[in-house]
Amino acid sequence: MANIIYGMMNVAKTALITQQKALDVTANNIANVNTEGYSRQRLNMEQNEPVQYEGGTLGTGVRANRTIQRIYDRFLAAQISGAAAQQGRWDAQLETLEKAELMFDDASGYGLNGAMTEFWNSWQDVANNPSGFTERATLLANTQNLTLVFNKLSHDLSQVQGDSDASIKGAVETINSLTGEIADLNLKIADVEAGNQHSANAFRDQRDLKLQALSSLVDVNSFEDADGYLTILSANGHTLVDRTRSWELTTETNANGFQDVLWESSSGAQQNITGDITTGKLKGWIEARDFIVPDYLTRLDDMAVTMANAVNTQHNGGLDLNGDPGLDFFSPFTGASDISVNDLIVNDTNLIAAAANTEGVPGGNSNAIAVAEIQNRLLMSAGSATVGDFYGGLVSDVGRFAAQAKVNTDHQSTVSLQLATYREEVSGVSMDEEMVNMVQFQSAYNAAAKLVSTVDEMLDALIAMV
Repeated sequence: MANIIYGMMNVAKTALITQQKALDVTANNIANVNTEGYSRQRLNMEQNEPVQYEGGTLGTGVRANRTIQRIYDRFLAAQISGAAAQQGRWDAQLETLEKAELMFDDASGYGLNGAMTEFWNSWQDVANNPSGFTERATLLANTQNLTLVFNKLSHDLSQVQGDSDASIKGAVETINSLTGEIADLNLKIADVEAGNQHSANAFRDQRDLKLQALSSLVDVNSFEDADGYLTILSANGHTLVDRTRSWELTTETNANGFQDVLWESSSGAQQNITGDITTGKLKGWIEARDFIVPDYLTRLDDMAVTMANAVNTQHNGGLDLNGDPGLDFFSPFTGASDISVNDLIVNDTNLIAAAANTEGVPGGNSNAIAVAEIQNRLLMSAGSATVGDFYGGLVSDVGRFAAQAKVNTDHQSTVSLQLATYREEVSGVSMDEEMVNMVQFQSAYNAAAKLVSTVDEMLDALIAMV
């Protein structure tokens, strides 16, 4: 009889301990309801080993499983990391392209389109009054403004490139920090879970968050081995994290003055992986810096050079107010960044060659009319577009690329949001569910406590009997 009573006491004790642990897990879930990346935990219960007695077997109560289960879907986590990589790419590209789009905003009337219009109109004004000082001074002023707009637009686009380059360098530093932290978490997880006695759930949540942050910067592949270590490889197979060790990326200035991304091996050898990066913010910034913005600059240079050369050629064929052949109207230049008005003309507007060689001076205006007509000549795109048409096409492409990046960003944001919602359904904390669990475990705890009291009374009665 005594053995049975003491067995009941043991059942009550393990029930109390198990329900208390379940309440602790529930409390931890509730406390982390708003913690980013937290995965809901669950205490799995199982029966104690039964004991044999003369009538058969007798149950000995409940016990908690050795490990607290982390409610987690690794395949969903992989999808979330992949979505973060795509989101990062388009976010970075959109950030750059929206900056570039602002440079081509002509709505205020102070952009390149307005400056070109004033330039061509000024030549027509000179044609209407070839020897007029005011008309020539206005032409000079509007030409200087045009060159300044070209200079500034080229400089601003180059600055956008520089901003992307700085972002790439900063991203590499962040990547190295994240891979180092993931390697540290690998060690912590392995230490906690040695012997399969405990679960490092909190460290695993932290590691997942850092992997997601890493994925948003650069495309990576990852897998977890049997010991719980997360191995991370770059898209081209270079190791970034292996067990408790991390490999760093570095940057190096290339021939264009920008930063290339390099992977450094354990021997110190470096390999350029810039062209191998396919997603993440690094890809977005690299695409914008090395392809999209340079295309804008090349087309801007082509436009400036073609227009200026045509004006110079036409101006050379005319006569100035002194009866001398026209000089180059624009100084020697290589593109939009350094185009400027000939200093001689800046100092003496009489050197503007408005008359044709066949006309007398002052009073001739045929050359000024011819220069003004350059705006209507098909000089661009292999003789299929005027300078104005070419610029319009450039502005259209700038807007189109930015709009496409915005569409891609919005789409990827929707995908990421849906995946985050799915994760919350699987791993998130439901306050309603946790409150129900709390009541359930509390009731079980109270029942176990009542059993202790009952067993105590039975012991008292048994003692009194003897």
